[in-house]
Amino acid sequence: MDNKEVISKNFIERIIDKDLEEGTYTKVATRFPPEPNGYLHIGHAKSILLNYGLAKKYNGTFNLRFDDTNPTKEKTEFVDSIVKDVEWLGAHYDGEIKFASDYFEDMYEAAVKLIKKGKAYVCDLTAEQIKEYRGTLTEPGKNSPYRDRSIEENLDLFERMKKGEFEDGSKVLRAKIDMASPNINMRDPIIYRIARMTHHNTGDQWCIYPMYDFAHPIEDAIEHITHSICTLEFEDHRPLYDWVVQELEYPEPPKQIEFAKLYLTNVITGKRYIKRLVDQGIVDGWDDPRLVTIAALRRRGFTPESLKNFMDLVGVAKSNSSVDYAMLEYCIRDDLKPKAPRVMAVLDPIKLVIDNYPEDQVEYLDAQVNMENPELGTKQVPFCRELWIDRDDFMEEPPKKYFRLFPGNEVRLMNAYFVKCVSYEKDENGKVTVVHCTYDPITKNGTGFTGRKVKGTIHWVPVPFAKKVTARLYENLVDEEKGVYNEDGSVNLNPNSLTVVENCYIEPAIEEAKPGDSFQFVRNGYFCVDTKDSTDDHLVFNRIVSLKSSFKLPKK
Repeated sequence: MDNKEVISKNFIERIIDKDLEEGTYTKVATRFPPEPNGYLHIGHAKSILLNYGLAKKYNGTFNLRFDDTNPTKEKTEFVDSIVKDVEWLGAHYDGEIKFASDYFEDMYEAAVKLIKKGKAYVCDLTAEQIKEYRGTLTEPGKNSPYRDRSIEENLDLFERMKKGEFEDGSKVLRAKIDMASPNINMRDPIIYRIARMTHHNTGDQWCIYPMYDFAHPIEDAIEHITHSICTLEFEDHRPLYDWVVQELEYPEPPKQIEFAKLYLTNVITGKRYIKRLVDQGIVDGWDDPRLVTIAALRRRGFTPESLKNFMDLVGVAKSNSSVDYAMLEYCIRDDLKPKAPRVMAVLDPIKLVIDNYPEDQVEYLDAQVNMENPELGTKQVPFCRELWIDRDDFMEEPPKKYFRLFPGNEVRLMNAYFVKCVSYEKDENGKVTVVHCTYDPITKNGTGFTGRKVKGTIHWVPVPFAKKVTARLYENLVDEEKGVYNEDGSVNLNPNSLTVVENCYIEPAIEEAKPGDSFQFVRNGYFCVDTKDSTDDHLVFNRIVSLKSSFKLPKK
C-alpha cells in the first residue's frame, strides 16, 4: 500500500512545477507590486500571501515593489501603511524594498530601444482622437497620421519630451503593434506620457512617466521575477506584457499568470468608495474597524493567522466568485478560541447586592484563564457583596424557559456561589436599578456542588474592583438587505453599524492589557483593545466578532 501523502496543488503550482521540470526557470522569484495610492484591503492580503507562499514553498525569492508610476495619486503615507501590512502578515521580502521609480532610467532606455527598432513612435493626437482612432470591440482601429514618422524624428521628439519642451498631454509615445488587433490593448498602446508632477520618490527629475502596462513587465524582468502573478482583469493585458519583454529581448522573460480576485459579500473594497467614506467622516479613517482594509482588520482584532487560514480555505481559482463574510468570522473565532483569555465583562450593568454576604469581606476565587486551553492556567477573581451583572440577566416577569434571575429563582454566579433573587429596586422611571439576592455558602465554586441543580449561570464583575471601559459593537457597514451599492454608485450604509457603549465594567484581570490585546468577554464575544483611541487611563475595546455563528465549513 502506498502511504505517500497526496497533496492537491493549485493550477499556479502546477505551472511552476512544469516550468522547473522543463528548465524554463531554475529558481522561483515572485513579487507583490502594489500601487501606493491607498490602503490595502483583504483582496491584497490574498495576493501577498499567495506570492510569498509560493516563493517560500519553492525556496525562491519574494520582492516587495511599489508600482509608483502615477504620481498624481501616490503618497508616502500609503507606502508606509503597505509596508506595515506586508510585515504584519508575516510576508518576509528579500533585500531592500523596491520602487518602479528606481528603474525610470532603464524604462527610458527601453523606450529608446523600441524606437530604434521601429517599434514605437511619438504621436500628436489628443486623448479624444486616440480613443476615436482606436476602434471598437467589433471594428478595427485606424493608424495614427504620425505612425510613420522616421526613427530619427521619433528619437529627437522623445528626447525633447524628456527635456520638457512640450506641453503636458501634447504628445505621447506609443508602441507600434497592430491597430487591427482583436485585442484593443494591442492597438498601439500609449507607453509614455508628458506630465509635470512631483513624484514622491524622484521629485521633479522627470516630466515624462511610463504607463503601467509598459513599466510593469520591465520591472519584473529587471528583478528576474519568474512568475508574475496577478488578478484576472489583467488577462487581456498579457499579450502586451509578453510583447514588451520579447521586443526588449530580456533573457528568461517572466511569465504572467492570472488568478481570481477575492470577493467578499457585503463589504466595500473599492478605493474610491473608501476614500469617499473617509473624506465625508462617515468612517474613522482608512483603518476604521468596519472596513476590510488590512489596517482596519488589524485594528478590529483580526490576526495574521486567521487571515492565512481564511486564504487557505478560499483557495486559488481561475474564475471569480464571492465568499461569505461569515467564513472570515469563522476563521478569527477558530484562531482566538484556544488563545484569548476569558474575562467577565458587563456591558449594560445593573447592581446585584448579596444581602447575607459580609459587608467588608473579599475572597479570591479561582477561575480558568481559558476553558478550551487548560495550559493557560488559572487566575484569581475578587468576589464581594456588591457585583455588577448584565441587565439582560434579570427580569421581573420572565417568559417560559428564562433561567436567569427573577424573583424567587436561583442561579449560579460563574466560578462563585448560587444566589437566589429576593427583591429588587426601581428608579422613578420604573427602571430596575438594584437586584437583591441571598447566597448559599456551601455552593462555593458553583460547579463542585451537587446538592441541588440550577439551570442558569450568569457572569458578574465585583463593584469595588471593576474597571470602567468603553466597548464598541460593530455590525456590517453595508445594509445587507439592499446590497452594497445604489444605482447612482453611492453606498447603502447601515445606520446601526457602530454602537458605542460607555460605562462597561470588566474584572480587574484586564489591568495589564496593551493596545491590540484580545480577550473573550464571556457570553459577549471576542474583543480587542483599540490601538488608536485607548489611553493608559481608559481602555476602548472593539468587538472583533460575536461568539456564535450559523456558518458551517463546507464539506470537502
